[in-house]
Amino acid sequence: MARTVQPWQDTAPPAPMLATPCELDALPLSSSSLVYEQKFDGIRAIVVVEPAHPAARVALYSRNGNDKAAQFPDIVKALRELAASLTGPVVLDGEIVALDGRGRPASFTALQSRMHLKGTRDIEARSATVPTALIVFDLLREGRDDLRPLTLAARRARLEHLLHVRTSERLREGAFTAGDGHRVLAQAEREGWEGLIVKDADAPYLSGVRSRTWRKVKLHKRATLLIGGWTDPKGTRGGFGALMVGSPVDARGKPATPSRDSEATLCYAGNVGTGFSDATITDVLARLRPLARPTSPFVDAPRARGQHWVTPSLLCEVRFSEWTPDNRLRHPVFLGLRDDVGPEAVDPCGPRREPTTTERRTSSLEGHQSGPSASTGTRHRAHIRSADRLSSLPATPLVEQLQALEDAGRDGTLALPEGPLDVTNLRKVFWPASGLTKGDLLRYYVRIAPWLLPVIADRPLVMKRYPNGVLGKAFYQQRAPDAVPPGVRVETVEGDESDDGPTPRLIGGSLITLLYVAQLGAISLDPWFSRAATPAQADFVAIDLDPMPGVPFTQVKDVARWVHEALVMLDIPAALKTSGSSGLHIHIPLAPGTSYESGQLLCQIIASAVASQHPRAATVERMVARRGRTVYVDYLQNIEGKTLACAYSARASQFAGVSTPLQWSELDQDVRPEDFTLQTALDRFEETGDLWNPVMQGRAADLHAVLEKLGR
Repeated sequence: MARTVQPWQDTAPPAPMLATPCELDALPLSSSSLVYEQKFDGIRAIVVVEPAHPAARVALYSRNGNDKAAQFPDIVKALRELAASLTGPVVLDGEIVALDGRGRPASFTALQSRMHLKGTRDIEARSATVPTALIVFDLLREGRDDLRPLTLAARRARLEHLLHVRTSERLREGAFTAGDGHRVLAQAEREGWEGLIVKDADAPYLSGVRSRTWRKVKLHKRATLLIGGWTDPKGTRGGFGALMVGSPVDARGKPATPSRDSEATLCYAGNVGTGFSDATITDVLARLRPLARPTSPFVDAPRARGQHWVTPSLLCEVRFSEWTPDNRLRHPVFLGLRDDVGPEAVDPCGPRREPTTTERRTSSLEGHQSGPSASTGTRHRAHIRSADRLSSLPATPLVEQLQALEDAGRDGTLALPEGPLDVTNLRKVFWPASGLTKGDLLRYYVRIAPWLLPVIADRPLVMKRYPNGVLGKAFYQQRAPDAVPPGVRVETVEGDESDDGPTPRLIGGSLITLLYVAQLGAISLDPWFSRAATPAQADFVAIDLDPMPGVPFTQVKDVARWVHEALVMLDIPAALKTSGSSGLHIHIPLAPGTSYESGQLLCQIIASAVASQHPRAATVERMVARRGRTVYVDYLQNIEGKTLACAYSARASQFAGVSTPLQWSELDQDVRPEDFTLQTALDRFEETGDLWNPVMQGRAADLHAVLEKLGR
């Protein structure tokens, strides 16, 4: 039954209706009564537009009630153009977003550069380089009519009529889809949306209420947390090393919501040490220093030298990969300060649990009361497959067989899924310094195979063979041996020819091929950056950080941090790992169809920028004699047929290193390549889980948007 439209009686701007966090698999995606919208990465805004002469009144109220109109003159201009066609005031609900080089909504990091500007000149200058738009998704008032009691469907119909032919680049109507959740989810995952907003089509608008008739699902994990301190910088970095963040808890350690006037006690969520530009560090530190206090606000933070405590009143937004079992952030990246929201927006430490049936019923009742209700939903979690933890796999008899053969000093035949494989000389010492043998190498590869095989699947492999161990003479081998065991994959690659004709190559992806390569004495796995079926199209590129002799590893980490900061500013996903020797590798996943040339250009731009900004620490100089005591930022590996040792690969370093994926936050810790060896790496992997494949198989870099942004 249609609701009667009442006159608008609010004297102040209404508080926005809030969505309840929800687990993806808790959504009835087939329901015809739900409406799906894209969750944008911006600032929620209640917008008031009143036609008047000589100029319309426009206000952009954040969730805190602060008017942001002065900071977004480009949006205000578009709203004043709308006001010229209005006969009465309107109140809109929407999101302020930054735009990328192609005019699409960009990351919150981009918007951060507009949020805190004060001076008119700075605001106008930044408006030209970081344009913004208002995406409108609800109409609360039209003239004298209060539309909030109407259904969402009715309000959207009136919004569409209001904005018909009146939208622009800076004023947009948010798209929505009714009743086809599976298709919307597929589109969201394909296009890398930040999340979904799911609404009941027949729900009224409940100002100031967090209701389960609106639900939000974050497809990329984010958290709003309080800053409780900072750590001293390391290496050549200035300002601070990392921010210590957490969430309010009560005396029993349970999640709590502090008032604006109370001083919170925090559970510790971790240190956030990446995502900062030099300007951001300066700004954040200037805001933190007046909040300094002598005691820690955390109930459980580890104590160490160089920690500084503050009264926790500043909120920040953090992107991360997952919560650890002890409720710590994994791979946190700073996105920006949040002065547009209050303490009620702070997320708890750890994943939200799914509410019980009783809690859902209670929440449903609370959603129609006049005050804010507690958030009882859950945050979308990554689905853990059986191979995400190596220990979850059944103990393999292959490891036991290899150990028994080596102990007996015998050769033998392994029965593998793809066929039999002969193994020989398992007692041969490959690493004299530690006494590790060929048998140790084979056993390591058997155990790491669930994570390593996806890294090299369908890729041509180049072998560097060490038949007499790491101190003996080594040689490269491009061609596959003339006779290989049944089941070992060998193919020729289009365009890959020498004077002798097409080059047959070993192709990675099977256990028998992996162990056959090790049986031949090839210690590391060195795959192409492209796959055999599409050799000219790189699906990732890499920046190789190679320290010159005498350069400490702390300097390598500094350079990696600067590269990462550049990548974060450009919204480029990337994975970090040790080389297994003395350096670090940074890999960037690319979209299908990307040429090597385009990928190399991206790496060249980033490498050159870092070297230019930090010439005493980093260089792109090709001549070794001219590099001095710097880290060589090598982008030239990104050529068809070139290779780098892949993630989880053993290396022929003296200490038997393993190329080990790192969390970006570990750049602020005392990690060294020597920490990750054939003897220690598997224990680490059990602790950290697979840090590599989720990133490299996830969102790809949008080179068009990046290059257009750089071109500005």
